[in-house]
Amino acid sequence: MKIRRHFTKNLKSAYEGVQFETRKSEIKEADGRVVFSQEDVVVPDSWSQVATDILAQKYFRRTGVPNAQGETRGENDCRQVFHRMAGCWTDWGKRYGYFDGDEDANFFYDEICYMLAHQIAAPNSPQWFNTGLYYAYGINGPAQGHSYVDPKTGKLKASENAYEHPQPHACFIQSVKDDLVNEDGVMDLWIREARLFKYGSGTGTNFSLIRGEGEKLTGGGKSSGLMSFLKIGDRAAGAIKSGGTTRRAAKMVCLDLDHPEIENFIDWKVIEEQKVAALVAGSKVIKECLSRVHQACFQKEGIEIDVSKNGELKKAIKAARKVKIPDSAIARILQLAQQGETRIEFPEYDVDWQNEAYATVSGQNSNNSVRVSNDFFEKLENDGTWSLRQRTNKKIAKEIRAKELWGRIASATWSSADPGLQYDTTINEWHTCPAEGRINASNPCSEYMFLDDTACNLASLNLIKFYRDDSDQFDVESFRHACRLWTMVLEISVLMAQYPSRAIAQNSYDYRTLGLGYANLGALLMSMGLPYGSPKALSMTAALTSILTG
Repeated sequence: MKIRRHFTKNLKSAYEGVQFETRKSEIKEADGRVVFSQEDVVVPDSWSQVATDILAQKYFRRTGVPNAQGETRGENDCRQVFHRMAGCWTDWGKRYGYFDGDEDANFFYDEICYMLAHQIAAPNSPQWFNTGLYYAYGINGPAQGHSYVDPKTGKLKASENAYEHPQPHACFIQSVKDDLVNEDGVMDLWIREARLFKYGSGTGTNFSLIRGEGEKLTGGGKSSGLMSFLKIGDRAAGAIKSGGTTRRAAKMVCLDLDHPEIENFIDWKVIEEQKVAALVAGSKVIKECLSRVHQACFQKEGIEIDVSKNGELKKAIKAARKVKIPDSAIARILQLAQQGETRIEFPEYDVDWQNEAYATVSGQNSNNSVRVSNDFFEKLENDGTWSLRQRTNKKIAKEIRAKELWGRIASATWSSADPGLQYDTTINEWHTCPAEGRINASNPCSEYMFLDDTACNLASLNLIKFYRDDSDQFDVESFRHACRLWTMVLEISVLMAQYPSRAIAQNSYDYRTLGLGYANLGALLMSMGLPYGSPKALSMTAALTSILTG
C-alpha cells in the first residue's frame, strides 16, 4: 500500500514541536502509604497527570530494557513505548508486503508515532503491555501454550516462545463443552482464561451447555452443577493480575434463560452482596461485644471470669448472646482473659471492593449476563410460563411464570447491577456471518459480539483532536487518514498475534475481526454546540461512523 505523510508532512521528525518533560508518578493507599513511585517519567507537556500515571503504572515495561551501558532496567520514556509498538507494527508490515516500499513503511511509522504522542489515537491495553517487547528489546520467555497461524504457510502452529508473536488482542469469546477435563472442557477453559488474563486481555463465554445441578453423569452419580464450576472460574480470575500490573482480570459469563440453574445465576451476586453486608455488620458488632466481655474480666481485684462474682461480665455476656454471638466465641475470650491476655484481635471488615470482605465472597470477578430470546418476551407479554430445560436430555426441569422470572432479573440488577441483558434473537438477526454459527456471548464490555472462539483487537480515535476551534469544523481529511492507518495497525496485529487456543488462532486468522472505534463523541458534540440527542448530533455521529467503518 502507498502511505503518504499527513500529520508529519512538514516535520523533520514525528516529535518535532513536542515539548517533553520529566514527571513523577505515584500511587498512595488511603492511609498515605506509597505503593508505587517513579520519578523519571518522560511525557509530552500537553499530557494530563492521569495519562502520565496510566502510562507509568500500567504500560511501562518494568524490566529487561537495555540501556547504553549494557544494563537492563524498565521503560521510563513514552517514546520507548511508542517505538516498540509502532516499530513492531511497521516491521511485521514490511516483512509481509503491506507497504509499496521502505519509504511508505517509514511514513507509516512516523505517522503512528505522531498520533500516539499527540493522543490522536490509542490501541487497546494488551498492545501497550505486550507489543514490541521482542522486537525492540529481545525480551522473551518460555511458550505459554498459545497458537498462531504462520503467515508464510497459512498453517496452524504452536508458539515457540512468549513474545515473538505478541498477544495484542483485548477481546475474546471462548466456547466451553459439557466436559470436565478434556480439551475445550470446563477445566481447560480456566487454563485458556489464565493465558488471556496474564497478558491483559478479557474473555467472555456462554456456559449454557454445562449440565445443571443434579443432572445425571455418564459414569453414574449426579452433577454438582454449573454454579459450582462458575465459582472455581471466579476464584481463578481473582488470583490473576492482568498484564503483570494491578489491573483486574476481565471476564463475562453468559447464560441462556432456559438453563435449569438460571434462578441461582440471576441471584448470585445479590446473595454475595448480602454476605458482604453480613460480614461487615457482623464483624463490627462481634468485635464491640467481645471487647466488652474481655474488658469486664479485668477487675481492680484481678481477673474474674465467674459471672456469679462479676456483674459487669454477666451483663456483657448477656448483651453478646442477645445479638446471637456464639457461646464458643465468648468462651475463647474468657479463656484468653484467664491467661492474662490484655488484648484481643478480631478482624473488622468494610465495603471497599478491594478489601477482605469482597475477596471472601464469590462472583466478584466477572460481569454476568442472561441471554433473552423473543420467545421469552412473548411469554412475558401474554403472562405465560417459561420452561427451564435440562441440558442432557432437553426435558423440562421446571416451569416458572415469565413475569416472576423477569421480576427476579429486574430486582437483582437493581440490587447488584448484575445480570445484564443480551437480546439473543436480535443479536443473531444482525449477525454478519450467520452461516458459520450463532452468536452466543460477548466480551466483558460487550462491544464485541461475534462467533465463539474468535478475538478482536481494538483502537480508538480521539474525535476532539480532529475538531478545529478556529473554523468550527471537523477535519474529515485527517480523520479519514487516521482511520486508514489504524485499520492497517489492527490488520497487521492479526497477522502477528498469538492466541490462547488453536480454534481462536484459526478463526481470528480467517475472519480478521478488527475493532476500530472512536472516543470523546460527547466532548466533540458539546464543543460544536450540538445537543447530545438532537437530529444534528445523530447525523454527525452517523457520518463519523460511516467514514470510520467505510
